[in-house]
Amino acid sequence: MTMESAPVPGAGQATAVQAHTVHPPRRSGGGGAQAQPGERRTVRYGRLAPLLCTDALAPAVTFALVVPVPWPWLLVTVQAAAQVLLFAQRGLYGMRLSPSVLSELPALLGLTLLQWYVTMEVLAAWAPQQSIGWTVLAYGAATQTALTCAGRAAVYRARRRAAVRRPLSTLVVGQGPPARQVTAALHDHPAYGLRPVGLVASPASGDGKQPTGSDSVPLPVLASPQEVGRAVVQNSVRHAVYTAPPESTPDGAALFTLLTGHGCRVWLVTGPGAVAGPPAEGRPDHLWGFTVQPLTDGTNRPLGHGAKRAMDAALAAVGLVLAAPVMAACALAVRLSDGPGVIFRQERVGRHGRPFVLLKFRTLRPADVQESATRWNVASDGRMSRVGRVLRRTSLDELPQLWNVLRGDMSMVGPRPERPFFVAQFSRAHPGYQARHRMPVGITGLAQVNGLRGDTSIEERARFDNRYIETWSLWQDACVLARTAGSLFRFGGS
Repeated sequence: MTMESAPVPGAGQATAVQAHTVHPPRRSGGGGAQAQPGERRTVRYGRLAPLLCTDALAPAVTFALVVPVPWPWLLVTVQAAAQVLLFAQRGLYGMRLSPSVLSELPALLGLTLLQWYVTMEVLAAWAPQQSIGWTVLAYGAATQTALTCAGRAAVYRARRRAAVRRPLSTLVVGQGPPARQVTAALHDHPAYGLRPVGLVASPASGDGKQPTGSDSVPLPVLASPQEVGRAVVQNSVRHAVYTAPPESTPDGAALFTLLTGHGCRVWLVTGPGAVAGPPAEGRPDHLWGFTVQPLTDGTNRPLGHGAKRAMDAALAAVGLVLAAPVMAACALAVRLSDGPGVIFRQERVGRHGRPFVLLKFRTLRPADVQESATRWNVASDGRMSRVGRVLRRTSLDELPQLWNVLRGDMSMVGPRPERPFFVAQFSRAHPGYQARHRMPVGITGLAQVNGLRGDTSIEERARFDNRYIETWSLWQDACVLARTAGSLFRFGGS
């Protein structure tokens, strides 16, 4: 199998449209340092805390007002926790630019009715002396919904006031009239809490105009990833607003990865008549008349990736034990056939461009280090021994990579890692190639089980790798591993 990898220095990248000094954030409270993951989580939880408190308090107050008999505090606590969990599952704690209690009312009322109905049935079955009837259910659901709406309205009002006082630095990604209109809307309506500090656009757009707000302050134009990264750090940028889907531009996916890697929340704004995806949780959001929806990075799932890492470590440990006899036989065969140097070590690029040393059973001996780093090996290489061909054909040469997985260099499933030389080459030739390094690289992957291994299309491999990342789940990993196990009995080239 061949492998693949990470971001490369921007060969051929565009130069800046102008020498720019980036706008200092106006009371954005960030200094100039980049936000660390722990800091970003603290800010997020601090934003949610008032909403969580009001939602948890509403059931307790409702029971005190409506229920005719005293309830144990434990049951009241369970009710409060149930409300918060139901709201979270429905997506009622998601980030929105224009939160509205009226748009949330159907979901709030429906979930509250469900909660009270379940409570009524449970009490009727397990505690008849404290059971409630339909009248109490109706009063309770109505009161709890009203209290929840009142609390949420107060929180949203406080957020809007805080947003005006402490706007967050924002980049607008786009060009032409849409970028100018979105920038003007953000400048003229500070209640959204987003203050534009730069425009990310191609210098070859031919537009020649820089968006301005009502204060007629032109925005600096950022034309290269280096300039974007510098602006994000210097201005403590927290949001980015796209005026077109990231995949519609050659470097859009790489830019999206850069922004999300810095902790920016990314939005997609679409104008009238544009085709947009379904709104988040079925509730539309807007930015002064523009339809807006969040763009999420499927790789930013700490709990999911923790489970993936635990599964990788367990499978690698068990695999090393079970495969030990086979690995010993392979090592002996390589030693007898090709001489010393059973294990082949080669630098590959892992997640986020981090290099690591990949291990394989040696199937041929390169002429020198330069050839090892830059030659694209194929199964028909004449220097490959008979043992090497068998190992390649059966993928047994990959078994030492179980140690890479156990060390944390790789995952069991993920995009295949490649050498730095080819990463740079493929990243220039195929726009989506860099984006495939958002996840840990793997021994096998979605591209490989679809026949894209060895000397096959790099563009198609990158397409499958990015689809794997965007739809990742533990179940998908299990399916890929099952298909890989089945393919071992159908000898194909690698």
